[in-house]
Amino acid sequence: MTEFDTGLPSIKQLQGYVKNKQEVELKLVTDDLIVGKIMWQDSQCLCLLDHYDQPTLVWRQALVYLKPKA
Repeated sequence: MTEFDTGLPSIKQLQGYVKNKQEVELKLVTDDLIVGKIMWQDSQCLCLLDHYDQPTLVWRQALVYLKPKA
């Protein structure tokens, strides 16, 4: 299992999105686009809550990019 380094800038930025309940857009390697709020993260996954309050578990290696919604 990979160590979860909370000092990394990327981890800090994601934690900011979680804390502020910021809506984000995830692009996956499958070319799917998912929009929602990050509920939590660990060293391997993110949990995204969509507009229907449906949680989706996304593995980090499936991400192409993640950006905040304007």
